[in-house]
Amino acid sequence: MVNAAQAEIGVIGGSGFYSFLEDVTEIQVDTPYGNPSDSLFLGEIAGRKVAFLPRHGRDHHLPPHRINYRANLWALRSVGARQVLGPCAVGGLRAEYGPGTLLVPDQLVDRTKARAQTYYDGVTPVDGTLPEVVHMSFADPYCPVGRGVALEAARGREWEPVDGGTLVVVEGPRFSTRAESVWHASMGWSVVGMTGHPEAVLARELGLCYTSMNLVTDLDAGAETGEGVSHEEVLKVFGANVDRLRGVLFDAVAGLPTNAERNCLCAHALDGIATGIALP
Repeated sequence: MVNAAQAEIGVIGGSGFYSFLEDVTEIQVDTPYGNPSDSLFLGEIAGRKVAFLPRHGRDHHLPPHRINYRANLWALRSVGARQVLGPCAVGGLRAEYGPGTLLVPDQLVDRTKARAQTYYDGVTPVDGTLPEVVHMSFADPYCPVGRGVALEAARGREWEPVDGGTLVVVEGPRFSTRAESVWHASMGWSVVGMTGHPEAVLARELGLCYTSMNLVTDLDAGAETGEGVSHEEVLKVFGANVDRLRGVLFDAVAGLPTNAERNCLCAHALDGIATGIALP
């Protein structure tokens, strides 16, 4: 059994966010939904206990559509995390959102096709309890407090962020066609990625605060001329900005309220709802 006091904040990202820390403790967490992407790596930032989880696995072997998102969020909650930061690489859908832009979205559009995206799917848990039908409010998918902290952290590092915008999440692992990209942009959406959903909705179903931080690594296919997006291009831009993003991320960790001080829509998402599921 994992001690629920081992972390208060969860970070879902790459190994570059935790590998330099000292005194990192690696633990494995079992969940009713299978194995998370990897072990959890427990460390401390500015006196805050943090659990890091490599979204794609430490060797980056899991494509976006094969990530066990339910296990990942459940594992973070099981070690005590109640606030989650989810940085991810995205493509810009507007010319002004070029590589190196940091956008903190306030809206989300789901265009995935085959991902398990709810804990309340009507399936009886292994403990035999009868699940309830749950319809979760999701009009505002991100924590307003976490968003404010992330924006302030970026400005503190002299990296002016885009305050708000819509992240559209596609199934992947392929990039968009030009026609799809033009359509996404014509809908008024801001950036496109492959991993921001269902993380956000699963966090809400667990009563967790979730904040997305989007690093633009490329202009999506319909927003540019030439050969379109390449994997090498994405990795190059992400690598050039990872240190800056890590600094912003760690400042955001330091700026988040304590779990006891949470009083946002996320913290009260499950108030008055009988889920039929025993949460960790």
